[in-house]
Amino acid sequence: MTNPPTDRLRRPSGIRSLTLGDTKLIFVPDGLARLKATSWLDTTEEDWAPHPEHLDDGHLVGGVGGLLVERDGRALLIDTGAGPLTMDTDYGLLTGGALLESLAALGREPGGIEAVAVTHLHIDHIGWADHPAFAHARVLVAASEWTHRQDPHDALEPRVRTVADGEEVFPGVRAMLAPGHTAGHTAYVVEAGGQRVIAFGDAFHFPVQIGHPEWEVMADHDRKQAAALRHRLLAELAEPGTIGFGVHFADVVFGRVTIDRGAPVWHPVDG
Repeated sequence: MTNPPTDRLRRPSGIRSLTLGDTKLIFVPDGLARLKATSWLDTTEEDWAPHPEHLDDGHLVGGVGGLLVERDGRALLIDTGAGPLTMDTDYGLLTGGALLESLAALGREPGGIEAVAVTHLHIDHIGWADHPAFAHARVLVAASEWTHRQDPHDALEPRVRTVADGEEVFPGVRAMLAPGHTAGHTAYVVEAGGQRVIAFGDAFHFPVQIGHPEWEVMADHDRKQAAALRHRLLAELAEPGTIGFGVHFADVVFGRVTIDRGAPVWHPVDG
């Protein structure tokens, strides 16, 4: 279940930011995903009947981009969006290309970003990682994700540094293994100001999954493992002082989870 204004569930987010203590987190848009709901999630038309607010002509709409973490003059980018592409897939449309413009709008030079931490190695998360604008930045990726990569990623390999579960990858940011969508899929936990933000990558793709963690994602590497992870993450997200970040979560990318009459609900948090 979700309870934001319904139009926000059917459009990609623009730049949105959140400040926790001395740390600023900013969603940096790159493009959008528009996916057929019953193709992306193992569902039927009947499953969607109670959830029309999530659908645009039968499609789920979400953003593509990255999460910029700024602290003490330093910057980390979690995921980089899809890069300059337009791709029609079996599931729907994926576009990218706006990330550098979004960074410019924020007054942030790519050269000032010291590292890119990737949740996983799918194109809509690493599209800009091998671009010359980020040639100086280390690429941080879970060891298990790198070991099980489907592409050699020759352009990235010289800059890759593998990270372990629980490792601090940037001041106040630690990796949290969250496999299922891919073998080494990784969330990142940002702690500041007595709160924490869990950037959960593609553990959840769209807000409707908050109320339906059992709905399996057709593109998941291990669908059962991913579903079990979603249930565990919901318990984490419902903990006091916890905010979630969903990179594809339409125009509600930051949010808190509460339990309402036994069902989890996503409440958008706007900085």
